[in-house]
Amino acid sequence: MTDYLLPTALTELAENVIIANRRAGRTIAVAESCTGGLVSAALTEIAGSSDVFEAGFVTYSNDMKTELLKVSHDVLDTFGAVSIATAWAMAQGALKKSHAHVAVAITGIAGPGGGSEQKPVGTVVFARAERGASPDKVVADMHHFENNGRAGVRLQAALCALELLLPDGA
Repeated sequence: MTDYLLPTALTELAENVIIANRRAGRTIAVAESCTGGLVSAALTEIAGSSDVFEAGFVTYSNDMKTELLKVSHDVLDTFGAVSIATAWAMAQGALKKSHAHVAVAITGIAGPGGGSEQKPVGTVVFARAERGASPDKVVADMHHFENNGRAGVRLQAALCALELLLPDGA
């Protein structure tokens, strides 16, 4: 029996992500904000993940999004940290700062505070970028998860991010 620190649903999906990307010959990177490293932690729960999981960037503050992932101040000022534009820039930054084939970014409002009428608690934005992919392969989407507490929003967001790391057809 394998002893995992994280919830079974998270580690099972992370294991599927590692196996599927290994089969596809892809390496992955993650840029996280509201999940605070939860996706990276799930991936590293899997023994042997180092041949697939290349890098995890936890950029919780806007300053770190700018400094580490090169998200422009204009994007943050115009659209906010929780936006498709910011998530896309984070994913692109993760690709540029790594050698990964694919990167997923997560930014959102886990709560209990911080939400607004336009972006309530549970609003999470995801983006996936693939090295050398054509613009029609862009995946970016805003989700509104049920606000079942901070932990619940973060878990739902991590599960969604892992799904985005599965190769097409996996």
